[in-house]
Amino acid sequence: MPLRMITANKKYLQLTVIVSLVVGFLIHFPELVSLTDTFEQQTLFPGMTPADVLFEVGYTFLSLLVLFAVNTYLFGFNDPKICMTWWKVMLSFILTWILSKLLGEFFVYLHQNFSIPAIDAMVHHYLHPVRNFIISVIVTGTCYISYLIRERQTVLLENEKLVAENLQNQYQALKNQLNPHMLFNSLNTLQSLVRENPKRAQEYIRELSYVLRYTLQENDTHTVSLQEEMEFTDSYIFLMKMRYEDNLHFTLEVGEHLMDYRLPPFSVQLLVENAIKHNEISNRNPLTIRICTAGEESLCIENNLQPRRTSASGTGVGLDNLSKRYRLIFCRDIQITEVNGIFSVCIPLIKP
Repeated sequence: MPLRMITANKKYLQLTVIVSLVVGFLIHFPELVSLTDTFEQQTLFPGMTPADVLFEVGYTFLSLLVLFAVNTYLFGFNDPKICMTWWKVMLSFILTWILSKLLGEFFVYLHQNFSIPAIDAMVHHYLHPVRNFIISVIVTGTCYISYLIRERQTVLLENEKLVAENLQNQYQALKNQLNPHMLFNSLNTLQSLVRENPKRAQEYIRELSYVLRYTLQENDTHTVSLQEEMEFTDSYIFLMKMRYEDNLHFTLEVGEHLMDYRLPPFSVQLLVENAIKHNEISNRNPLTIRICTAGEESLCIENNLQPRRTSASGTGVGLDNLSKRYRLIFCRDIQITEVNGIFSVCIPLIKP
């Protein structure tokens, strides 16, 4: 039996015991009060002793436990998998009322034949039908309310599981979309280098193998440290500088005290790739990309804005991909600004 079900059954048992004990005292509250009033004890409950009241309370307590057990066994109130219809509730109420009456008559039989202490006052016997009705309402009502609570908890738990699975599926879809995108661009770069400079292409292949190995290693990871991401980004920057040489410049100003902070994998690399993809890079217009920390919990990737004359066709990934991953994992947003010819994307860094 799952631990959650064992815990729920334990709570249900505790509930029935507490309700039985409380109702056992409340049902006989007039008799308990009369014990402290001599006049009422002589008029309403003549000849009543404390032992009589305690036995009445104790028997009522045990009877309630029996009624709860019967309802639980026959109707499965503690099992949220069972569909509880109104006719089952009404049947439970009628059965509880009948059993309560029979248990009361059995107690009278024990009193008369085995001298079990009990209250013989006439007013006490007149109250029995009312008390049987109240006990039936309390037992059936408690069982049904407990069933509704457990059913709601089960539904909420299933909904949470569905939400978690949905988020996991969305995140995995984003990563599956991102990895081929980076590989496609890297292979295009490699193709150019093989044709122009085979020796440099070999060095590029070695670094590319490291980049791809990192990609595979982080495939099932939702977050990485800033230090891991920057080490990976350094390798990616090396690959890009091999291709663009002096036409591409990088400035790194990342605080060492933030290296343990977390962020989605490939975040910085994606923004660097995005800047390279959408901006002109030439001897006439070299591109400068600056990676720096802004404040205590933010990392910014900035570049001078010089859009390509021929706009590159997008594949649907990039900033939108990164924004969705931040919302899925951290419920945070990235900040995109364009001021004085500087395009900047700031991404949150999450405390470990």
